[in-house]
Amino acid sequence: MNFRRFGKTNQNISEIGLGTWQVGGKWGSTFDHKLAENILNTAADNGINFIDSADVYSDGESERAIGNFLKTRSEKFFVATKCGRQINPHTNEGYTPAVLRKYVEDSLKRLQLETLDLVQLHCPPTQVFYRPEIFGLFEDLKTEGKVQNLGISVEKVEEALKGIEFNNVVSVQIIFNMFRQRPCELFFEQAKKKDVGVIVRVPLASGLLTGKYTKDTSFEAGDHRFFNRNGEMFDKGETFSGIDYNTGLEAVAVLKELFSGQLNLAEIALRWILMFENVSTVIPGASRPEQVVENLNCLQQPALSDLQMSQAKEIYLKYFKNTIHQWW
Repeated sequence: MNFRRFGKTNQNISEIGLGTWQVGGKWGSTFDHKLAENILNTAADNGINFIDSADVYSDGESERAIGNFLKTRSEKFFVATKCGRQINPHTNEGYTPAVLRKYVEDSLKRLQLETLDLVQLHCPPTQVFYRPEIFGLFEDLKTEGKVQNLGISVEKVEEALKGIEFNNVVSVQIIFNMFRQRPCELFFEQAKKKDVGVIVRVPLASGLLTGKYTKDTSFEAGDHRFFNRNGEMFDKGETFSGIDYNTGLEAVAVLKELFSGQLNLAEIALRWILMFENVSTVIPGASRPEQVVENLNCLQQPALSDLQMSQAKEIYLKYFKNTIHQWW
């Protein structure tokens, strides 16, 4: 495992972390705590020390599984969670210091921790990033010892840039992959200037960048790739990175030609992200232990050449920039 400095926290975290949205099984399935235990242990056994969760993942079961797991291991893990998405309706007005404080305290109980390594605002409405009292709450929680660090998870580059104006924001979690390349422009530059860590989520565009899907692939009713393609439940950028599914398949076909000597496109897609030094960690999910190992295989891939990076950029410009670049 390789490690990178996590911004102003000065912690060293694994280049590949573990996202736990689906750690208890496939999206839409009943949460399987034994499966979650196996996935978490596989990650730890292979050197992963960064685990990302949220209080809404499987209605808190993801956090409970992590809390139980931590009790069985002696290693030091950097555990990040998120809060705010429980607010319903999910509006700016729903974000209050009292509500967020309760969410943090509930996460501490489920994780069986006295302090959170990192708590992130979970993709709040854009207006929240203009409210100093929300960010001030987390200074109070730090003083009380309940929180070590504050981060933000965002949908838009605009929100990331606004959020890091608050000095107590140590990290930004953002969607970044071969099909969503905008963050590597101004945002990465500003994050470096402010010594802010960057957590990359949706690195495989909800599985599109594995190269395994076709026009005939079907998804179960409880899977967001079935019910959220147009943003019916939450920001559509979280599903297939917000791109048109069939256009994504066309771009994947071109990528397969570009990297024709490679057996696994997912490894290339993850290695592409790690080519950017501003990235602190990438957090692909896993619904079975084998997927953890498969994701880690990207660390054995050689660095992409300048020509390959340029060609990947050309694919983005051709297929996606005109439709999604300015949106997120």
